[in-house]
Amino acid sequence: MTSPPQVLFVCVHNAGRSQMAAALLSHYSQGLITVRSAGSAPADTVNPTALAVLAERGLNVEGAFPQKLDPATVEASDVVVTMGCGDACPVFPGKRYMDWKLDDPAGQPIEVVRHICDDIDTRVRSLAQELLEPAPPRIDNGLSTATSSRGSIFSRVLYVLVRGVAVQDPGGQAKGSAGLVFHEIS
Repeated sequence: MTSPPQVLFVCVHNAGRSQMAAALLSHYSQGLITVRSAGSAPADTVNPTALAVLAERGLNVEGAFPQKLDPATVEASDVVVTMGCGDACPVFPGKRYMDWKLDDPAGQPIEVVRHICDDIDTRVRSLAQELLEPAPPRIDNGLSTATSSRGSIFSRVLYVLVRGVAVQDPGGQAKGSAGLVFHEIS
């Protein structure tokens, strides 16, 4: 992954979902993630209701305008998040692709767009946290412990399956069958 990480949000018109996602990730990452958005068939302007919902959250993106999806932008990105654009997004090896199933805010009342933005906000926060948290520490046998401070299932208890490696555990260790050692890390 490049430093800073590069994220591209893609939807059909680049007027609603991808614009909201880009504004939110830019806000939460505070410049630590390079954020872009594009559309496979960009509209002429950003959806005014999406702009209003973002303004309610204190985000001013009045200067934003829909961009045409460019293969070079996809290739430069580490993470490409698609939102209902089907197969229009080119696929490059080594890139992480995510497809977020989201309703299209086009023509929707502001109450519906608020809910769509809430859904995007939750996903964007999770993505930002994932991209910005430090890499997990390595243990001496080369296996990643994959612990995290964000409350995932791994952050409280992690069982590491180690074959033929003695692991010191202050709380003791439980041996599995065939010489396997189960080590609990808290």
